[in-house]
Amino acid sequence: MWERLTSKRAAPYWFMAPVLVLGAAFFAAPLIFAAYISFTDWDGVSEAHWVGLANYEYLFTRDPFFLKSVAKTFYFAGGSVLVGVPAALVIAVLIHRSRWQAFWRTIYWLPMITNIVAVAFIWWFILNDTSGLVNRVLDLLHLPGPMWLTSPRMAMVSVVIVAAWMTLGQNVLLYLTGLNDIDECYYEAGRLDGATPLQLFWHVTIPMLRPTTLFVMITSLISALSSFVLMLVLTSGGPVQSTTVTGLYIYNMAFTDLRLGRASAGAYVLFAIIFAINLVQLRVMRRGGVEAH
Repeated sequence: MWERLTSKRAAPYWFMAPVLVLGAAFFAAPLIFAAYISFTDWDGVSEAHWVGLANYEYLFTRDPFFLKSVAKTFYFAGGSVLVGVPAALVIAVLIHRSRWQAFWRTIYWLPMITNIVAVAFIWWFILNDTSGLVNRVLDLLHLPGPMWLTSPRMAMVSVVIVAAWMTLGQNVLLYLTGLNDIDECYYEAGRLDGATPLQLFWHVTIPMLRPTTLFVMITSLISALSSFVLMLVLTSGGPVQSTTVTGLYIYNMAFTDLRLGRASAGAYVLFAIIFAINLVQLRVMRRGGVEAH
């Protein structure tokens, strides 16, 4: 037995063991425990009582705010991806051949290494209705300043803009990596055929960046669908619950209302939504020929 454990064949498993143990302790075990809790009525202190599917029934039939939070989550995720991904692509193309590319890489990476709560507070001071930097500048220009964080219409737009800005650095770096992998011969062949820079971008750059775009869209969508810290800090889910996405709904249900069973059920519903969307996204992108590159 000892000889098998110390053999060369067993060596890779010993190297993998720390990761497997940590994964089981911090991912698999909480996942299984949350699944169990989703079928109980538990406040985190007293004894849990088995209620079966009652928590899921409550979310879909008796709580109108849950489905509204799901709709707001799709709005937020769609907006941040539609704004952030094209912006990252354009910026990456603009700085791809710049002599200062290393400098711009550093600048765009800074938001990614900054604590999200700190970033949210900074943006709160920038977008504050009365003393925010943006409205002060608009006031100097004699222009009316919108109620960025206290208007039901503008609050979600503001959060989408901040979220797109926060993911910009990572996406720009990913696109720069993809651009560096495109062989220059494709552009030279296009120039010989008389293609304009815009035509080269549309017919060479975008198709060759399809695998990168797939990865960027998937990671951005997952991040957006599970995000709630920005809303918690910037708007606390308001005004009038206009920015209460599903993640924030789950957070409030668990730590404010102490309904851990319902919160776990909501978390599993959100997980199922994210999983289904990613499956569809992968299927659609692969039919477009991603694997051919």
